[in-house]
Amino acid sequence: MNLDNYNDFGKFDTQNMLAEIDDLPEQLQTAWELGQRFPLPNWEGIERVLVAGMGGSAIGASLLASYAAPLSEVPVFVHRDYNLPAWAKGQETLVITSSHSGNTEEALSAFDAAVKQDCRILVVTTGGKIAAKAKEHGTGLWKFEHEGQPRAAVGYSFGLLLAVFARLDLLPDPEEEVQDAIFALGEQQKRLQANVPLAENPAKRLAEDLVGRWVSVFAAGLLAPVARRWKGQVSEIAKGLAQFESLPEADHNTLAGVVNPKEALSKTMSIFLLAESNHPRNQLRVKLTQKGMAQAGINTQIVNAEGKTRLAQLWTTLHRGDYVAFYLSMAYEIDPSPVAAIENLKRDLAVFS
Repeated sequence: MNLDNYNDFGKFDTQNMLAEIDDLPEQLQTAWELGQRFPLPNWEGIERVLVAGMGGSAIGASLLASYAAPLSEVPVFVHRDYNLPAWAKGQETLVITSSHSGNTEEALSAFDAAVKQDCRILVVTTGGKIAAKAKEHGTGLWKFEHEGQPRAAVGYSFGLLLAVFARLDLLPDPEEEVQDAIFALGEQQKRLQANVPLAENPAKRLAEDLVGRWVSVFAAGLLAPVARRWKGQVSEIAKGLAQFESLPEADHNTLAGVVNPKEALSKTMSIFLLAESNHPRNQLRVKLTQKGMAQAGINTQIVNAEGKTRLAQLWTTLHRGDYVAFYLSMAYEIDPSPVAAIENLKRDLAVFS
């Protein structure tokens, strides 16, 4: 499809994923405001936080952990699995179970383990079984409304967690940064929306470059979870195989693998996410790693984060990736919302439950 024929997007975008992406700045604002009003116990003595979730419900936790790392003295762990690690126990541990549908079996398992291990518990969900469990056990429950795909609710999965941390004084008040991020998102969005022609739209141009190529997304520090988000969006929205890599770790192994198989190198695309708020050595690593891969015959591109603050740089880079994945799905002429392979796997798993 010609990406400038945006009036034809609706032929494939049957559930209006584009509107979800367009509305992400407003969703982040809404989530932050809801997080100021939802009931929250005056918990004290929290020494560690574990957020349990999967997929679109877990990415907000990864973003929060990355943002909070240089600000919070309390460690944040993201748990993408069943049960809980043995150390997650007692009132010193806050377990936040994040499940968009409320029926994610891994999150339900983590909730049950948190009850058994006497943790403080907060559930973030739209409803489902986990909301019922929270009411049954009298744990914290933050229930929000969102009818779309979990991956389209990243503003909620991040904004609500950020509010929890701010209200529990686990990090400095981020109000000014939140507003700066929302402003930066709006400014960037003026160049990314569907009515902006390809020649002036960096997200459309990058999507065209990705057609027919294996995508790898590299990032360091603050933007490492954004690389994971880009990978997930390419897979779920454009139905394309992709991977993500973290720097500097990738420079100690992946960089050596740019030799074989030679016939595949021209069919790959390595995207490097770069933020000026990252460690200077990691900024240098991004540029040198990109150069090395380009010299090896791999298609590469650097995407610079926009905005003045760390939060703005985190979110503008994420938002651009969502647009890129959407335009890639249009280029492939595939519906960005359904994820048949995932739903089929869930049905197969249910047979054995």
